[in-house]
Amino acid sequence: MIDKVNTCRNEEIEGGKKMEVLRRSVKRMCLIVFGIGAVCIALSACSLFESKIRVPASSSVMPPPQVAQECEQPYCSINLDFPRSQITNPKIYVVKAERRLFVVQDKVLVRDYHVGLGPSPRGDKYYRGDGRTPEGEYFVCSKNAASQYYKSLGINYPSPRHAENALGAGVISYTDYCSIVQANEAKKLPPPNTPLGGLIMIHGGGAAGDWTLGCVAVPNWAMDDLFSMASIGTPICILP
Repeated sequence: MIDKVNTCRNEEIEGGKKMEVLRRSVKRMCLIVFGIGAVCIALSACSLFESKIRVPASSSVMPPPQVAQECEQPYCSINLDFPRSQITNPKIYVVKAERRLFVVQDKVLVRDYHVGLGPSPRGDKYYRGDGRTPEGEYFVCSKNAASQYYKSLGINYPSPRHAENALGAGVISYTDYCSIVQANEAKKLPPPNTPLGGLIMIHGGGAAGDWTLGCVAVPNWAMDDLFSMASIGTPICILP
């Protein structure tokens, strides 16, 4: 009897072990199936996401716009044969250190002349008789076809900037200051009889040496060109 009981117990134990092995196998299979299903869902989601987001082909990608670079000089290109009739909006540059006068239109150098200056060309002009050519931004304020030096273009020196500095330093009176400012606003030649001086011109007579009293001198043939190109208000930039 006892042997039968033991045999039954052993069978139960063996059956329990088999059931445990079976349960573990089933659990392992479930995990594998679940893992495969999760991967398939993830891949399907990625495919769907990629299908909605269309990446343009490399051939259709436009290059970034080119940024225009600033020119180191007043001009970006040179065309000294530029037709005179097409020079309608010039700007005049005087580079004192190089004794050169440039005519520039739309960043194109269209004319280039040698110049002569005064006996003390370095530095800005501050007072009458210093022999200097003023520096800074100016404009043509007069045209004289019968100048003492062939032809001339007047430069609006002293400018309001010079007048303001001189007034603050006590060099000129308030009346002088007002006269200078009013002449500049009217685009007329400023009065030359103040301590700041005046009558600064671009004129003919030649560019052989620094022989003027502070004006900018060019050959007469160059003055013909400048006189025909420039008008009242044409900008002038005088650089050191």
